[in-house]
Amino acid sequence: MAQARSVVPGLATHVGRPGISDARRRDEERVAQLVRRLSRPAAHRIQDRAYHLRRVYGVALQAGMAVAIAWAGALWLTGAPSPVFAPTAAVATIASSTGRRLRRSIELIVGIVLGIAVGNAFVEAVGAGFWQMGAIVTLAILAAVSVGGSVPVVNQAASTAVLLVAVTPQGRNIEVSRIMEALIGGGAALLVTSVLLPLNPLRLINRSAAPAFDEVSKQLCATAKALLDRNAKEADQALTAMRAGQRHLALFGDAIDGAKEAITLSPVQRRRRDTVTHYIAAGDPVNRAFTNSSALIRRAVTLIEDDEPVPPGMVDAVQELGASFRLLLREFSVGRSEPQQAREQVLRAVASAGRAYATGLGLSGSVVIAQVRTTASEVIRATGLSQEQANELIREAFGDRRQDRPHPRVPRVPLPQPEKPGPDPGSAPRGNRPRRDDGPEPQEHGGRPVG
Repeated sequence: MAQARSVVPGLATHVGRPGISDARRRDEERVAQLVRRLSRPAAHRIQDRAYHLRRVYGVALQAGMAVAIAWAGALWLTGAPSPVFAPTAAVATIASSTGRRLRRSIELIVGIVLGIAVGNAFVEAVGAGFWQMGAIVTLAILAAVSVGGSVPVVNQAASTAVLLVAVTPQGRNIEVSRIMEALIGGGAALLVTSVLLPLNPLRLINRSAAPAFDEVSKQLCATAKALLDRNAKEADQALTAMRAGQRHLALFGDAIDGAKEAITLSPVQRRRRDTVTHYIAAGDPVNRAFTNSSALIRRAVTLIEDDEPVPPGMVDAVQELGASFRLLLREFSVGRSEPQQAREQVLRAVASAGRAYATGLGLSGSVVIAQVRTTASEVIRATGLSQEQANELIREAFGDRRQDRPHPRVPRVPLPQPEKPGPDPGSAPRGNRPRRDDGPEPQEHGGRPVG
């Protein structure tokens, strides 16, 4: 019965039968892989949702606390019966990207001031209504753009204008209280994120760094296997996965910005400054290493397609380079200021690249080795060393391979000699003519010029 429900009818009845052809067995393996691939998206969706929940639960708690504080503070300080602008500003500040909340608070204030100024002036001039609301939003957006406001400023100016007309009661001097509410809301958000419920910057970075580092390590190792098997399709799949992994790198950058903000604004988190500083300094080198790794994999695809030689040292170099990313993540996560294991691993990769280069490579192979060196240099810089130190280590690990590298013998091509003009009629014999000092004449040896 189970065989009758196979994906391909009748196919499962041949599984394990003796005498089955190799072609049929390959078909069965291919179908089994397709079936397993169909079951992956659901599991991946569950994992992605769990990962996002872990990332945002802290932000959700911060937003709830900030809204409560903003509402209570606005009621107490302004006396407004419904201070909607305070919690709105608090939520908008918390919801902004981690690491940009101080700037976001300033942008919110600017947008609210613009929205209130335009909306209040227009309502006092022509009154409130459906067409007035549309005109106010248009004018608020144009005013925000005209002063060079960013997208958050424009959005906040428009939404403030809508709230001013639709929600708030009409009266004199309400713009002052609304600006006060915006200040209270932004201040409440910064108070929560910096003092009352600050996020752990080290945990924030580790949570975002793990997917990025694991992705580049995984795809470099997959590329090494593709080079070993000379499988261009597997290498191309690794390249596609690297391109899709750019989102992990973007989240890592946001986490670094958040860590900078946390250790700057939060007195509680300043004790982690030394540990977090290593991650922060590694941000730009890791970004460049990710880009160089993508270029390496792209050239590996071309290498396999062009059937260029793949020496064992090249496979080892790419494999060891991928392992260095995981070691770097592991040493960073435990707070090591000197990630020696990652440095040692990446220098092994460079030494293997040097062995591969000495065997003689094609065009794409030489580019792969160059990308290994460039990526390794960025990894070493991510460990805290300077560019000069990284370059010196790379050169020493790679070695002077000029003597070991075979050079193709290029045949010597004789240069064409100008024809000697014959004696002019009536001219003096050769022996009686004065000789010009043009240097020695070319000597002939076996009918071929030597020189």
